[in-house]
Amino acid sequence: YRDAKGVILLDILPQGQCINAARYCSTLDRLKEAIRRKRPGLLRRGVVLQHDNATPHSANLTQQWLQRCGWEILPHPAHSPDLAPSDFHLFGPLKRHLGGMAFETEDDLTSKLRNWFDNLDVDFFRVGINSLLSRWQKCIDLHGDYVEK
Repeated sequence: YRDAKGVILLDILPQGQCINAARYCSTLDRLKEAIRRKRPGLLRRGVVLQHDNATPHSANLTQQWLQRCGWEILPHPAHSPDLAPSDFHLFGPLKRHLGGMAFETEDDLTSKLRNWFDNLDVDFFRVGINSLLSRWQKCIDLHGDYVEK
């Protein structure tokens, strides 16, 4: 989880586990605490969370959690990778960085990920979040059609 200033929470699902609403809400609890520590004041100003319509995100348990915490959800049309900063901005560079690497353990992978994120230029995150604004405008102008390609 990140904002324009960088990574707030790195949450890696252990091998063999699946995301369900309870696990997602547990992650949101950890995210809320990470925001409290790393971005003092952000919780008072309001959190806008972007996630897709996957079942754990749209489940009643998750919706209740979000309502209780007062977090706003940025709408995300189904099948719109052009509006997900992870898809259009983060995953490409991350895949290029990790390409060809082998990881002995999950801790090794986590360490490599943390190191990569920690060494990114501060503008990397700002550019990714800010480009979402223009992508949303394109989507609106195209009446919901796919923005890229």
